[in-house]
Amino acid sequence: MIPRVVIAGTSSGAGKTTVACGLIGALRARGLTVQGFKVGPDYIDPSHHALASGRPGRNLDAFLSGEALMAPLVRHGAQGADVAVIEGVMGMFDGASGRGELASTAHVAKLLQAPVLLVLDARAMARSAAAMVHGFSTFDPEVRVAGVIFNRVGSDHHEQLLREALAPLGIPVLGALRRDERVATPERHLGLVPAGEREASARAALAALAETMAGSVDLDGIERIARGAPRLAGSSWSALGDDARAAGASTTRMAAPSGSVRIALAAGPAFSFHYEENLELLRGAGAELVPFDPLSDGALPRDTDALLLAGGFPEVYGAELEANAPLRAQVAAFAASGRPVLAECGGLLYLSRELDGHEMCGALPVRARMTQRLTLGYREATAATATPWLDAGERVRGHEFHYTHVEPADESAEGAHAERGRTAYVEPTQAAGVAPRPAWTLSARGSERAEGYVAGGVQASYLHVHWAAHPELAARFVHAARAAQAAQPAVA
Repeated sequence: MIPRVVIAGTSSGAGKTTVACGLIGALRARGLTVQGFKVGPDYIDPSHHALASGRPGRNLDAFLSGEALMAPLVRHGAQGADVAVIEGVMGMFDGASGRGELASTAHVAKLLQAPVLLVLDARAMARSAAAMVHGFSTFDPEVRVAGVIFNRVGSDHHEQLLREALAPLGIPVLGALRRDERVATPERHLGLVPAGEREASARAALAALAETMAGSVDLDGIERIARGAPRLAGSSWSALGDDARAAGASTTRMAAPSGSVRIALAAGPAFSFHYEENLELLRGAGAELVPFDPLSDGALPRDTDALLLAGGFPEVYGAELEANAPLRAQVAAFAASGRPVLAECGGLLYLSRELDGHEMCGALPVRARMTQRLTLGYREATAATATPWLDAGERVRGHEFHYTHVEPADESAEGAHAERGRTAYVEPTQAAGVAPRPAWTLSARGSERAEGYVAGGVQASYLHVHWAAHPELAARFVHAARAAQAAQPAVA
């Protein structure tokens, strides 16, 4: 039995993260162990869940991981927890496209048979709130809206009007939050600032938010609703499952000596975008993950066998990354050695020659810059070029989320690049050695384009992939690191 509740919103910006984090903190203050989940591919909101709960934040994405894994991932992530608080994405019925429910909050709530608390931004609204709640509660009869929480309520009188308006609907009002500047969270171009970048102030804001929730919401009622969720039958997802082990062992190219493998994991303020299940799969395949901070560490961890350069905000820390020249040189040398390097989004920027004029590692003959255009969306991805852990033609699902843009460092190639599209792959010059090949063919909304780069043991692209549905990728990456370890001396 996993008591659980979904925090849904009428739209983006309604206050889902405020309510979810406040509820996690308030329930934790009651002595409960709380597990936070985020619907969708978001990395930032789970960082706030983690700080509020003291447990890793986790994601539930029916597009990236598939419908069948939603319940197993909750059972896995909620082990040892008394209650699961699941924050939704966008408006409750907004999904992967405007034509269906796939990956929406409502879709995931139905897959989990979880009751929904609807968050409504009540600014400049009174009786109209009842019309909105009525519409959301009846639009899909399979979604159970078990209660409403009003956000940004202006006064006691405003709250009374809202409660009176909803009374005929029979849906309980479980709380009304006033505007409170103490709990405001700073934002930047990809949304909220990750909690890890401002831990002290984030802790203070979360503590204030938990206190506010305890005094403004019916926590007893919310606990009753969560405990009333039906039993979530079935098995748990596991990073140590037979499927992951078999996937790694069944590929002939994985034949390599057994033994310890050390994967250096970029972390810190500039590289904080990690799916917890991806890290668990790597550990489950036998890897030791050794975090390092490209902003401050002068060298890669000792005896590194593979590099994992995740997403984050390197564009915000360009000057600091440039200043750490010794580490940049080591990363470039490691990439040139042919050992496995997997770079997603921010990692791609770090491997470029320059980022907004700041010198980066130079492992790829490209440069990167910020733009005013957001690239965002789910992608069907086909591997265009083989890597030591991925065969050409293999298919995965992923997502992109960035304002940056990469282009060939060779000025003469810019014209050809423009002709093929803003994010199309263009073969760089031979200046940095073997010319990279495209990493992926991405498909979305009926169109295809090449994206990313593969050069030697490096795969770098904007694509983020959740490995829960692809455990073989983690197993193969670890085996590739073992094979490289056996083939040449370690690069310190």
